[in-house]
Amino acid sequence: MRVILPSFEVLDHYFREGRVLEQIERCGRVCYKSEDKITEESAVPFIKGIIKRGHESVIEMANLVLEVTAPEETFYNDFFVHIPRFCQASRLSTGRFLISGNPRSFRDLARRLPDAPLIAAMKEELEGHYPVLFEDIKVSAEANPKIDVKLLSPQEVDALDVPLLVKHRCLLCHIIVNRAVTHELVRHRVASYLQESQRYCRYGEDKFGGEVTFIKPCFFQEGSGEYQLWEKAMEETEKIYLELLKTSSPQAARTVLPNSCKTEIMVHATLEEWQHIFRLRASKAADPSMREIMLMMLPEFERRFPQVFEGIAA
Repeated sequence: MRVILPSFEVLDHYFREGRVLEQIERCGRVCYKSEDKITEESAVPFIKGIIKRGHESVIEMANLVLEVTAPEETFYNDFFVHIPRFCQASRLSTGRFLISGNPRSFRDLARRLPDAPLIAAMKEELEGHYPVLFEDIKVSAEANPKIDVKLLSPQEVDALDVPLLVKHRCLLCHIIVNRAVTHELVRHRVASYLQESQRYCRYGEDKFGGEVTFIKPCFFQEGSGEYQLWEKAMEETEKIYLELLKTSSPQAARTVLPNSCKTEIMVHATLEEWQHIFRLRASKAADPSMREIMLMMLPEFERRFPQVFEGIAA
């Protein structure tokens, strides 16, 4: 049995370096704890396999920002009335718009509206940069000379005015906490999540040290009677889990694992949604375990985007 403290890492370098495919792979491999299989060439085949199996939640873990020039009526009919989940739109001026979303949302649009010229133009621009994410989707619309679509670079996104930045800029965070915390965290709807899977991870294997890892509870002082009871319960649970693994699959054995189990979760959300998460989860009314990790994270978010996160904690 291993006991560790909660921790986190902001993984913003992928976005800043324009490494969209590598970011998606890094997030996806957390589910299976197969990060050791990442190579310089592994992202494309990994993503192809994900798409083939229909596991498109994995390709939600990136954000693409488009500057679109189109007639107002075209924008309204081809996009606004069909806006999918996780898409954001802002009107910059007459006939100029900012549209952002994850690859899955743009794939949903192209599948839903294959004969819409605006969607076809967006898909063409995105496929030109990231073929593996869009090449399997066919559209039938013809090009419209009145429509122009440009994928913004990371530098152009970060140069946006604060109101646009908050709405269209995303931040990815790798968080290590107990499962009680992630049960609450995933209730925040306008975000994407990928979590370590107890269904696939066999903690009795050497890669996990042949043991179950738990997060140290913030409720009990180490050495106290309460902590000793908690520790005893975790030790007994681990023994039962490892015994079950001898005859059962991980998805069957996991039924005895408690909320104290360590888990890793990738959280990808706009700065606007992160503001909401911190306001709710870093407050004094929040669950102590949740507040513990949020108060650890908030200074790092403030350091990166002081104009967005200063003064949030109550």
